Amino acid sequence: MFWERQQHSTWKGLVAGAIGGAVASFAMNQFQAGMSKLFEKPASKEQRSGSEEPATVQAAVAVSETVFDHHLAPAEKEWAGELVHYSYGTAVGALYGAAAEHWEDVRMGEGAVFGAALWALSDEVAVPAFRLSKGPLEYPLRAHAMALASHVVYSVTTELARRFLRSGVVSR
Repeated sequence: MFWERQQHSTWKGLVAGAIGGAVASFAMNQFQAGMSKLFEKPASKEQRSGSEEPATVQAAVAVSETVFDHHLAPAEKEWAGELVHYSYGTAVGALYGAAAEHWEDVRMGEGAVFGAALWALSDEVAVPAFRLSKGPLEYPLRAHAMALASHVVYSVTTELARRFLRSGVVSR
C-alpha cells in the first residue's frame, strides 16, 4: 500500500505527527462545534454566565500568571486557550508520530485506540487532577461520550495526516 515505508525514522515520525496533531486539533474543534450545534440545548444567560471556563483557558491563565506574571484580560483568554489547545495537540501528535514509527500497536484502529487512551488519561484523569475541571462523576454520560468521540476524531485525523506525510507523496 502507498503508506508503507521502508525505514523507520523517529524524527520524521515526530515531525509528521506534529503536523498531523495540529491539523487534527482543528478537526477536533470543528467536530465539537458541529456536534454542539446538533445536540446541545442553548443555555440561558444565567447558565452561561455561571459556567466554568474550558480547561484550556484555565491552563492558559495558570501559565500566564505563574510563568509570565501576567493576568489575562477577558479578550486574551479565548486565543490563549486556543494556543494551549493547539500546542497540546501538536505535542501529543509529535509523540504519537514518533511512537507510531516503531510500535504498530500505537496505530491500532487507525489511531482510534490511541484517541480513547488519550481521552481517558487527559480528560478523565489529568484535567480533574490539575483542578481544571470538576471530577468525571459530576458530568453527564453524554459529555463523556462527546469528549471520547472528539478525541477519536483527533487521533484518527492525526494518524491519517501522519501516514500521508510519511508516504513520500509530499516529497515527490
